[in-house]
Amino acid sequence: MGLSAMQPGLILFLALILIILPADSIPAGDTADDRRTTMAVNSKTAERLREHLQALTVTIGERSVRFPQNLKKTSQYIQSFYREIGLVAHSEPYTYDGFTVTNVVAEILFTPNPSHHLLLGAHYDSVSGSPGADDNASAVAVQLETARNLKAMLGREKLDLAVKFVSFTLEEPPAYGTSSMGSRVYAAAAHKKKEKIDGMICLEMVGYACREPGCQKYPFPLMFFGYPKEGNFIGIVGNVKSRGFSKTLFRAFKKNPRLPAVKLTLPFNGWILPSVRLSDHASFWDKGFKAVMVTDSAFYRNPHYHTPTDTMEKLDYGFMAELVQSLLYFFLTYQG
Repeated sequence: MGLSAMQPGLILFLALILIILPADSIPAGDTADDRRTTMAVNSKTAERLREHLQALTVTIGERSVRFPQNLKKTSQYIQSFYREIGLVAHSEPYTYDGFTVTNVVAEILFTPNPSHHLLLGAHYDSVSGSPGADDNASAVAVQLETARNLKAMLGREKLDLAVKFVSFTLEEPPAYGTSSMGSRVYAAAAHKKKEKIDGMICLEMVGYACREPGCQKYPFPLMFFGYPKEGNFIGIVGNVKSRGFSKTLFRAFKKNPRLPAVKLTLPFNGWILPSVRLSDHASFWDKGFKAVMVTDSAFYRNPHYHTPTDTMEKLDYGFMAELVQSLLYFFLTYQG
């Protein structure tokens, strides 16, 4: 349905369910010493994020279906990283257009039989003609560094939790919207075998920030609801079924005052605003799983979307490092 065909009542309904919750001020207990320590840690994280971007977008380059060998190199890079930090990873292959592609899966269990199971996902392919720095090497880098930090906490944190990391292949066209999307393949299999997933977090374009008033755009009719005009925040997008999960994630993100967060909840699995379905979380929505997209808002902020100029020097690595920190706050405080 085109936006011009929307009924006024439908727009009013959308307005009523929009939730605009900016990040709070620095919470009690976040002292100057705490902030200096966090800044030092995030500086190292930013350096590592940059190294991942160099490997994915320069050393490997375009990761589209035009270059199956680069998709394979990326899968191998991700698996090698997990081995280096002491995690067991495996690939889940399937065939697309005559060649083999793979989703990559690793998992951290904080206890042998955890009650809670979360999934952190990101697609690693890029659109044809682009090195795909923000879309979506930024998300893969954040995924990997979140895994590194969580792995370092094994044995130190007593959590009733398992976190699965899934790097999806083939999110971009021409596979987008077909049963060959890596996330659709994974979500269909998870649904069939009744895999326990209490919530899925989809990282989709998380590396671009802009701080000039008016640089942040929105789809109709969101521009009328007081969202920030600067692109210095991270967005959390969920459907109605995922509303509780979105709130839990948002509350955890508010513990990081250095990265503002904005939350949006939409009915009808996002079909009311089709642009919010343009990533791997929608594959999980459609199979009945709770899922949210965490994003810098893609083409509503980043003018280099799906172009050859989506390169690593355009990204804000401090912004990405803060997202790693926010994700750690969430995983370390999650109680279902």
